[in-house]
Amino acid sequence: MEDIFDRVKLYSEKPKSLSSEEKNGLLIAFADALIEKSSFILDANASDVTAAKKSGLSSAMIDRLSLNEKRIGQMSEGLKSLALLPDPIGETAEEWTAESGVLIKKTRIPIGVIGIIYEARPNVTSDVLGICLKTGNACVLKGGKEAYSTNLAVLNCFSDVSGEIGKAYALLPPQRDATDRLIKAKGKIDLVIPRGGKGLINYVKENAAVPFIETGAGVCHLYVEKSADEKKALDILLNAKCSRPSVCNAVETLLVDRDIAEEFIPKAMKVLAENGVKFHGNAEIGAKFGIEPSDDDVYFNEYDDLEISLKIVNGAEDAVSHIKKYGTKHSECICTENNAVAEYFMNSLDSACVYRNASTRFTDGGCFGFGAEIGISTQMLHARGPMGLKEMTTYHYKIYGDGQVRK
Repeated sequence: MEDIFDRVKLYSEKPKSLSSEEKNGLLIAFADALIEKSSFILDANASDVTAAKKSGLSSAMIDRLSLNEKRIGQMSEGLKSLALLPDPIGETAEEWTAESGVLIKKTRIPIGVIGIIYEARPNVTSDVLGICLKTGNACVLKGGKEAYSTNLAVLNCFSDVSGEIGKAYALLPPQRDATDRLIKAKGKIDLVIPRGGKGLINYVKENAAVPFIETGAGVCHLYVEKSADEKKALDILLNAKCSRPSVCNAVETLLVDRDIAEEFIPKAMKVLAENGVKFHGNAEIGAKFGIEPSDDDVYFNEYDDLEISLKIVNGAEDAVSHIKKYGTKHSECICTENNAVAEYFMNSLDSACVYRNASTRFTDGGCFGFGAEIGISTQMLHARGPMGLKEMTTYHYKIYGDGQVRK
């Protein structure tokens, strides 16, 4: 692995030197290669999926891992969308003339070598390669071992069209210590982005020797306030929980105002149960709705599956308090027709994305118009929410003078 780190670091200057036209040309070539070699990718993916099923991987995780022609097409279209977006590198974010007369320009530049840790989602491989290429960054990928063959097939498509530039991009082997070595590769990796559950995030926080961006953990909430439009709320709930339960922007906890709980919760449970959802909740939920009760720690759960926690709350303040205690600052939604309550809810929470009357599933780089994303940041510094091209840059100052000296 040290050889991989050294090689990527050595070639990391190559992507920085590319023009916008060259980067966009490579993105299009990569997109076309995914389609041309889709059978090769699907064969590798079938092998990964078969092994994952034998190992007992959950159905939700199998869904994350699985590719088909449609999903490869979406990966390809995502790369083409990136090619159409403005290149942030070299962009002047601000400029001004200081009192001394020098002109100061704050200009976007690449971060360097990005280390990405992610679970069994092969589409992340193409997204990361595309975003890093477009922003002039090199990258080292550490995908889940379950998707190793698929990730390698996708990377090979990129390598085939990128020539020497491709040496600035690498996939680590599926060894147990690969993550540990990546997050401790000080001087070779400039930034680590872990995409995964609470266990991975906490491990990186406690052990990383290089800077990192906290992402991924998504205990997302849907709060149905007493003035909510019932149809809107049920439609949003069904989409946010069931459309793809394995992703981090899926809702994990439903909060319902006490004034409407006995009417709304049975309807919500019926809709969700028809889609195979299992229910959890505290003693009150258990007593009222026939669910086996759990202690309050159940509300920390990120299920990534067809399961959901239920709770009755005493108004918006109680809902906000619950989210602040149990949430991960990812995505929260309020269903309400009351403007004042909506503004209170949205202004009181510091989660990366806060919705009114819309599914949390929109927390996504593509949905935000970023073309793709490299992760969902839940921390307060540098970047928040879906991280697109600009979030994968840093900046420096260019200062233009005409002989000025400081007195």
